[in-house]
Amino acid sequence: MNLTILDTNLDAVSIVDTYESIIWTDRYYESGDFELYTVMRDGLLDYIKQDYYLQNRDSEHVMIIEKIKINSDVEEGNHVTVTGRSLESILDRRIVWGQKTLSGNLQNGIKTLLTECIISPSDNNRKISNFIFETSTDEAITSLTIEAQYTGDNLYEVIQKICEERDIGFKITLNDKKQFVFSLYAGTDRSYDQTDVPYVIFSPNFENIINSNYIESKSSLKNITLVGGEGEGSARKYTTVGSGSGLYRRELFTDARDISSDVGDGVVLTDSEYTAQLQQRGKEKLSENTNVTSFEGQVETTIMFKYGENFFNGDVVQIENEYGHETKARIFEVVMSENEEGTSVYPTFKTVTEEGA
Repeated sequence: MNLTILDTNLDAVSIVDTYESIIWTDRYYESGDFELYTVMRDGLLDYIKQDYYLQNRDSEHVMIIEKIKINSDVEEGNHVTVTGRSLESILDRRIVWGQKTLSGNLQNGIKTLLTECIISPSDNNRKISNFIFETSTDEAITSLTIEAQYTGDNLYEVIQKICEERDIGFKITLNDKKQFVFSLYAGTDRSYDQTDVPYVIFSPNFENIINSNYIESKSSLKNITLVGGEGEGSARKYTTVGSGSGLYRRELFTDARDISSDVGDGVVLTDSEYTAQLQQRGKEKLSENTNVTSFEGQVETTIMFKYGENFFNGDVVQIENEYGHETKARIFEVVMSENEEGTSVYPTFKTVTEEGA
C-alpha cells in the first residue's frame, strides 16, 4: 500500500514504504480502523505520533493515529504497532448537547446535529473550523425522513445507528483544501436486479472468490418491540413497532423514557408527533436485533472485478457460493491487508432485503 503520514496541520511529512504488515479496514456505516506493524528504527517516532494522520492511495478514507505500542525483544528485535480509526471517529468526540428533536428530512436532521455540535456550535470551543457538510442529491438519501429525539447521546452513535437502520453510509473525507467533508451516500446497485450499470458477481463459478464464509443466524432476532416513553405507572405512554405472531413473534422492550413531549421554548409535541418519536427509537432498537445472513470472502482482485474500479464499499453486488446460496448483498466492510505473503482484499457482505435495499 502507498501510505503517507500527515501532521496535525494535514501537511505530508513522510512516506511509509517499509513495514512488516498493514491491515486497513473501510466500513460503510461505521468508522474504519488500521493496524501498522513495523520494525523500530531511528527517527520513526519523529513522524509516527498520536493525532497525526495516515493516508492510503487505495482508499478515500484517512486514518487518525491513536495508539502507539513499542515492543522490545532481544531475540526478535524491537517493533512498533500503530493503530487508530478513520476520520468518522471525530464524531465520537461530541455529544448531543442537551435535548434535540429531529422531524422531517433525514439529511437535514443530521446536518443540524453536525452544525450544532461541530460546524457552528453556540460554544466556540466545540467548533472544528475545517469541518464541512456536503449535501447529497441522491434520491436514496434525499427521500428519507426521521422522527427522533436525543438528549446527551454520543454524536457518533446517533449517526451510526440512524445510517445502519436506514442502510445508508456516512463518511468523512479529506479534500484538497484540507477540509473534513462529511457526506451521506448510498452504494450503487450492481446486482441482477438492475440494468443501469454492469453486474458485479462474486462466485466460485467465476473463480473470483478464493474462500468464503456463509452465516445464517436468528439467535438475536427480535421482530416486535414495546416502546415505553415518558410518564409513570398507568400514565406512562407506550407504542409498538414491528409485527409477528405465534412462534414467530420475538419481543423486545425499549426504554425510551428519555424522550420528552416538552421540547423546550414552550413547544409541546402532539400525541401523534410524540408517538412518531417513540416509534423511531423502536425501529433503531429492532435494527440492532436482526436476522443475520452474511457472506465473508477473500476476493481475487486480478480477475474480472477490482475494488476501487469496478465496485466500491457500500455497493450492492450479486454473490453466491458452491452450495447454491445466491443473493444480492451490500458490501459494508472491506479489509485490505499486506504482509510478506502479499496483498489481500476481504469484503464482508450483508444480504439486502426488500426493506433494506
